[in-house]
Amino acid sequence: MDLLIALDDPAAEDVRDLLESHLLLARELSPPDHVHALDALGRLDPAVTFFSARRQTTLLGVGALKELAATHGELKWMHTEQNARGQGVGRAMLEHLLSVAVTRGYRQVSLETGTMDAFAPARALYASVGFAPCAPFGEYTANSYSVCMTLFLAPSDPD
Repeated sequence: MDLLIALDDPAAEDVRDLLESHLLLARELSPPDHVHALDALGRLDPAVTFFSARRQTTLLGVGALKELAATHGELKWMHTEQNARGQGVGRAMLEHLLSVAVTRGYRQVSLETGTMDAFAPARALYASVGFAPCAPFGEYTANSYSVCMTLFLAPSDPD
């Protein structure tokens, strides 16, 4: 069955459980001051658009796009359920979020991720579509636990 990526409710029980797993993992891998995953209130920020990836009704991954400015978005919460890793869920979510960013007219999409070995697959995925390291943006700081990356987008063609 095909993967369906669609808008979803971050307060839905299965989504909330997966996001809590993501937050627990981030807390295990990163010092407390360097966990940048959004908490329950942050998930409801109107600047954040939340998506889930499902096969039939099974939740396999989540991702969100946060508007930083009219032409700049941030990838948030890219997380794939552990049993679904290696099946293309993360890449599909990333491509979907970038497509939404282009549709919105963003010229740039940025993200922050960890520098530890556990984050290497995520960094490789981002690099594979053109993200490159950049200076910290927003509230992020230069430190040994985080790397910021950015991608400059080509404008969409008007139909």
